[in-house]
Amino acid sequence: MTKQNNGSDTISWDDFMRVDLRVGTIISAEEFPEARRPAYKLQVDFGEEIGIKKSSAQITALYDREALVGKQVLAVINFPPKQIGPIMSECLVTGFYNTEGEVVLSMPTTPVPNGSRLI
Repeated sequence: MTKQNNGSDTISWDDFMRVDLRVGTIISAEEFPEARRPAYKLQVDFGEEIGIKKSSAQITALYDREALVGKQVLAVINFPPKQIGPIMSECLVTGFYNTEGEVVLSMPTTPVPNGSRLI
């Protein structure tokens, strides 16, 4: 890796392609009282080829459980599974911190097929 003028590391195209970022639709969002910080247990449908994956997401400040169902989100699907309390997280739903430190989900602005890869 080399440094750019802004101080961040540059990566190769191959490095970027190793991160498997896909779109999926949230099919369920449940309370997660066992989490250390407020979170939801999500099930995200990534289409027939990938299937449904579970995740824990600290997004309770900006999102109601009921409103999340049916929303498409961007997630990393090739991290190894990680035990988070009583659930095994199988993907990392992505987002950005706003100025208050709350997570704003990464979502496509128009519907795309579940399982579509970020390019």
